[in-house]
Amino acid sequence: MATTKTKYRRMNKGLQKPLSGLAAKVAAVEAGTLRKDIPDFSAGDTVRVHVRIKEGEKERVQGYEGVVIARSNKGSQKSFIVRKISHGVGVERVFLESSPKVAKIEIVQEGKVRRAKLYYLRELEGKAAKIEREVETQAQVAASAAASSKGGGKTEKTES
Repeated sequence: MATTKTKYRRMNKGLQKPLSGLAAKVAAVEAGTLRKDIPDFSAGDTVRVHVRIKEGEKERVQGYEGVVIARSNKGSQKSFIVRKISHGVGVERVFLESSPKVAKIEIVQEGKVRRAKLYYLRELEGKAAKIEREVETQAQVAASAAASSKGGGKTEKTES
């Protein structure tokens, strides 16, 4: 009985073949539509999105401020969902990052969360729906400034 050896190829996931043909053209078009002026934010951050609104022949910019509850990163189709409470009712809006309707995005406050999607905030109300913030108080700022001015915050002990 003869045994046959199976040849295994070592697959290296770190290397990728360069795109060719139609895939290369699609990648080039997607790279051209990406915006460079979008700040780096994540779920849990409070953002103010400046949206262009067209009414008749006039165009104006209106702010929409809320908490980012989800982000979807898929090339030129990047989107994010912003949730705010308006007159006691939760309102969510989906924005495309590459959309010309989004004039500007400002990060108002950064949140400290441990999940990528914050859909659980939909069921919560009041203080329970608050997100923990990393806030540096004025006392902490003054203490860190004083420590850095004294030589890196090192204290010397003297024996008497």
